[in-house]
Amino acid sequence: MGSWKLFRFVTLIPQRSFLKRKSSNGIDIQLQGVKFLNLQSHKLCLNGRFQISTTPGRLLLKLSPNLIRQYRSIASGTISKADLKCSFCNSQAKKNIFEKVESFQTIASSEAPASLWYGKESSTRSLPVQIVNALKLGDRNEASRLLSGCAAGSHALNADDFAFILDYCAKLPDPLFVAETWRILEEKNVALGVKCYLLMIRALCNGGYLEEALRLVRLLREKHRIHFVLSLYNYLLSACAKMQSVMHANHCLDLMDCQMVGRNEVTYTALLKLAVAQQNLSAIHECWKDYLKFYNINIISLRKFIWSFVRLKDLESAYQTLQHMVALALKEGTCLKKTLEGNLFCPQLDIPIPSNNEVDLKGSYLNRNEHLVPSIFDGEMNTQTSDAQEHTLFGTEDRTSTIVGVNMFNGHKSILIRKVLRWSFNDVIHACAQAQNCQLAERLMLQMQILGLEPSSHTYDGFIRAIISEKGFGDAIEVGSNLKPYDSTLATLSIGCSRALDLELAEVLLNQVSESLSAHPYNTFLAACDAMDQPERALRMLAKMRQLKVKPNVRMYELLFSLFGNVNAPYEEGNTLSQVDADKRIKAIEMDMFKNGIQHSQQSIRNMLKAYGSEGMTRELREHLRVAEKQFFLHNASLRTDLYNTVLHSLVEAKESQMAIGLFRNMRLCGFPSDAATYNIMIDCCSNIRCFKSACSLLSLMLRDGFYPQTLTYTTFMKILLEDGDFDEALNLLDQAISEGNQPDVVLFNTILDKASLQGRIDVIELVIEWMHQERIQPDPSTCNYVFSAYADCEFFSTAVEALQVLSMRMISDDDSTLQDKRMELEENFILAEDAEAESRIMQIFHDYRENLATAILNLRWCAMVGFSLSWSPNQSLWARRLQSTYSIPRTVA
Repeated sequence: MGSWKLFRFVTLIPQRSFLKRKSSNGIDIQLQGVKFLNLQSHKLCLNGRFQISTTPGRLLLKLSPNLIRQYRSIASGTISKADLKCSFCNSQAKKNIFEKVESFQTIASSEAPASLWYGKESSTRSLPVQIVNALKLGDRNEASRLLSGCAAGSHALNADDFAFILDYCAKLPDPLFVAETWRILEEKNVALGVKCYLLMIRALCNGGYLEEALRLVRLLREKHRIHFVLSLYNYLLSACAKMQSVMHANHCLDLMDCQMVGRNEVTYTALLKLAVAQQNLSAIHECWKDYLKFYNINIISLRKFIWSFVRLKDLESAYQTLQHMVALALKEGTCLKKTLEGNLFCPQLDIPIPSNNEVDLKGSYLNRNEHLVPSIFDGEMNTQTSDAQEHTLFGTEDRTSTIVGVNMFNGHKSILIRKVLRWSFNDVIHACAQAQNCQLAERLMLQMQILGLEPSSHTYDGFIRAIISEKGFGDAIEVGSNLKPYDSTLATLSIGCSRALDLELAEVLLNQVSESLSAHPYNTFLAACDAMDQPERALRMLAKMRQLKVKPNVRMYELLFSLFGNVNAPYEEGNTLSQVDADKRIKAIEMDMFKNGIQHSQQSIRNMLKAYGSEGMTRELREHLRVAEKQFFLHNASLRTDLYNTVLHSLVEAKESQMAIGLFRNMRLCGFPSDAATYNIMIDCCSNIRCFKSACSLLSLMLRDGFYPQTLTYTTFMKILLEDGDFDEALNLLDQAISEGNQPDVVLFNTILDKASLQGRIDVIELVIEWMHQERIQPDPSTCNYVFSAYADCEFFSTAVEALQVLSMRMISDDDSTLQDKRMELEENFILAEDAEAESRIMQIFHDYRENLATAILNLRWCAMVGFSLSWSPNQSLWARRLQSTYSIPRTVA
């Protein structure tokens, strides 16, 4: 009697595209706005040739054997589609059915080859194929020439022929050729069908021409009386959401209201995407309320709302919606299905059915199946769990509420539900990481365990990020040790270790990664290597990246210029050998950068210029500055200022004062803006040439441009005064800097101590040391060096050692009680230790970048070795008490 098969021109079509309402006489089926059937039941047979059957979520045709043979003849090209139409339908009504179904399939898939458009007649109608082939080859002129002559003479084409061309343009998309086709058709007065207009609108939307698409819809509605179905407006709304155009979306909604086409789930999906793109949380809540007025919620719609809430960081609403989804998923009869394209959908009628349940994002999901939700998860975001609830979860007395979810999700039909639930749980857990809500993330992981949902690698990533954000990477490492080591999880843990500068552990984690990941975890590791000055470790990681074929990005090259762009700096000045080596490194990095198609960024240019400057390569420095000006930053004035500052600083450090002055003059002549850093650099240049007058002129320009002197500015002016031995003016300037509210630092005081030590000005040194103590500025190793050298050069050896002890103690802490607490540990393990590993332990402190502490311990150890007793109350020493009583600090400071 025939078999159930999929008709070539009607594939599996979601039922929501057809079924509009159910009446007492049966189900009315409406296709593209034309009602053509009324089913008394769910099956209808026409002339024994085919039978239509509607099943949940799809529409099938049951074909007779004769009709199947005719259809196979179409596919092989032995008979034309026109012949089949004649044998298939004798009446005009049945012919309309066939044409409407064919038209819908054309718009829905648009994947049929040319043989399905033309069949046997394709040999005589090759002109549309020639036009499409010309477009594929990029020969627009040839395609336009063929198009110009196709609407007249012996080559005249009909609407179906143009639909073939427009379909290709819609898929490409090529809205400009569509516009040209439309113009020619209007000139030749060629009549087009609805299908052609639909393809035109689709091409315009895909190409981003939203205004033209809406204008075409309005024109066809007003001039040609053509009214489109809801699916077209949904397509327009989706395009508006993709382009983030609120104005065009509002115009589209106005057209929908004028035509009274209503809304469906696809409409709300487009509106949600548009609201997320515009970061409009209130619009999402309005969509939620509007949706509940007309539809009963389902798992797919809840999934979309959760996605929207998470993107806009509304964790509370996302959590509440997730609990609604869990309750609905546990409800008996809930199921999901998949289309041929792989999209998930709920097999229910897409018609307005208001929700029967009271759903509120601020409350709980109130229905008769509320008991199916695990008991610890109430409707509020409460992160506390009582002992009784814990007993219910893990005890043995009452496990009904904990195992019912697992039982409900057993079976083949629940696979898709579990997948959607896992997606939503992942979204909310990642939102917990962003909101630093570790407790809620732990509760969600526990709920997944109760429901029988196996966490994915993406789930673990979000959970570990939540732990790192609140508890630190140490707890995350402990959690990660009990989990399956997914590559993405290892990368997440390594990022936390790199940010905590634990390079050894970060390297171990990254070495366990077996597949290529994004460059982000590796870049974070390279940044930590740069901060810790460990280029050797970074070099090993680069080899690992090349082994895994990790695709580099511009951030990686920014770090490479900083890591490997210099050889001797900052520990030694550049020489000929180091400059040649540095130049080779920079060129190799730049060549690899261009090889991977990556252009310079602002930071990469800056780091490259810094590398040249640190090695004293002034010629290469200026050459690359000119290249950067012409190639990258011609129209960005602020960026030019930043780069000029980098080059000026390098020239001043290299004592190339005249080159720096010339570059600064060029900036002023070209009208480039100067900032506070520019003026501070040039004032420092004046200290190199010992010109106080020029420094004052620069200060005047600085004040005129609205920049006030900073601590760095006063430090530079003091250097100029001290070059001339004017200690009194330098001390007055120090007093002025502090009285004006500038925060002094140790460099400011060391500037005076340096010159005073060289000239043996003990009085100035003691005044400045007491000043530092009153301002609670801790000394550094340079301070100890200047003071000790000054007393030793004057042969005050006992005072030199006593001052060294006091300053070293203050380097550890300026609080006597803190020193007493550390006394035992420091004396036993470092200062008075006699074992062979004592100095190795002190050097380890240097490796940990605690230079001041290590220097203080070495100073105190030396003092003990030469026979001086240690006093852990530095403020009670005779030297400190004498300075306090002898030198009075200026009134503005005291």
